[in-house]
Amino acid sequence: MLMIASLISAKEPAGTIEGLLYLDGDPVKIKMADGRITEIIRTESSSKLPKVFIAPGLVDLQINGYMGVDFSGPELTLEGIQELTKALWKEGVTTFLPTIISYNHERILSNFSILSKAVENPEIGKSIPGFHLEGPYISPEKGFRGAHLEKYIRPPDWNEFSEYQKAAGNGIKLVTLAPEIEGAIPFIRNSSMSGVVVSLGHHNGTARDIEQAVEAGASLSTHLGNGCANMINRHHNPLWPQLAEDRLSISIIVDGFHLTKEEVRSFYKAKGVENTILVSDALDLAGLEPGEYIRDGRTVLLTPNVIKYPAENVLMGAASPIRSCIGNMMQFTDCSLGEAIQMASTNPAKLLDLNDIGEIQVGKRADLILFTIENGEINILKTLLAGNVVYSKD
Repeated sequence: MLMIASLISAKEPAGTIEGLLYLDGDPVKIKMADGRITEIIRTESSSKLPKVFIAPGLVDLQINGYMGVDFSGPELTLEGIQELTKALWKEGVTTFLPTIISYNHERILSNFSILSKAVENPEIGKSIPGFHLEGPYISPEKGFRGAHLEKYIRPPDWNEFSEYQKAAGNGIKLVTLAPEIEGAIPFIRNSSMSGVVVSLGHHNGTARDIEQAVEAGASLSTHLGNGCANMINRHHNPLWPQLAEDRLSISIIVDGFHLTKEEVRSFYKAKGVENTILVSDALDLAGLEPGEYIRDGRTVLLTPNVIKYPAENVLMGAASPIRSCIGNMMQFTDCSLGEAIQMASTNPAKLLDLNDIGEIQVGKRADLILFTIENGEINILKTLLAGNVVYSKD
């Protein structure tokens, strides 16, 4: 295995790492100090060097939970959030947005309060720059609401949202809602003016609804192609206007099950590398043993690949981390490794104005991953957060 100076054990400050730069595959030596990249040195190629790549840490905008920890669940704890974060480090995720979905007012308020305390934790706080609220301001229609429970879905309420934002310590950075429901457009305008990124998702908006939402400040479509009814009008549906709207970027789940290869290729051709973001949409069941589980009184099925709600024939979320999306994206679209990493790191960081991460540049925070690629799969060897090794496979 490639010898990497100063990378001996987890949480040890790293001085220098060597490997192949994800952008072009050329060997480089990256020097770090005080948690930042201080120098990037191009080195001579050698056939003896194993193919260990270096890339910026992955940035996932949509983590509903992982390894049994549910950000919307009734038993959320600081300890659970800490363990979840460490589990994500093993998958190469150095930055993520804990995502709370449609629930009653008290649950959302309580869990944002707990999350706000987690950000203050010096061990994991750097990995959590903010939070994502997906719902409850979405379509109540079957299919478009996905696995969100109808009883929790309600129209946008700025006063209510302000309570959530206060509980979250102003940490809500991204909100997903439906543009067609009453009150959505002024809510989008208020959110955008307050610095919150607004995304359209779980909706049945018309072309006019989507245009008005974008004019009010919406800039993203959440997991495009999902949160959508199985049967839609072939001409008039929410997909075409969002693909045609150049001011909207898209996030997509490329686990190989939420979208077909052809859908991914078409979405990518419409939006391009600059306006496409990969997300995992991982649920709390991700990483657990496959089988049937009870969630909110519903029997759900965890397969090795995806989480389903058979009673309504909908997908509930992903069972795979975002690193799986990278290999699939390369396979489905023939994009390069550098382009796939851009969609899983650089682009989401830029969307949230996280200018300190998402790229390998001098002065940036040293959030880095070292990995191999085997049979199209990204295998994480080491994860660095602000120059410290927080995961090592050795």
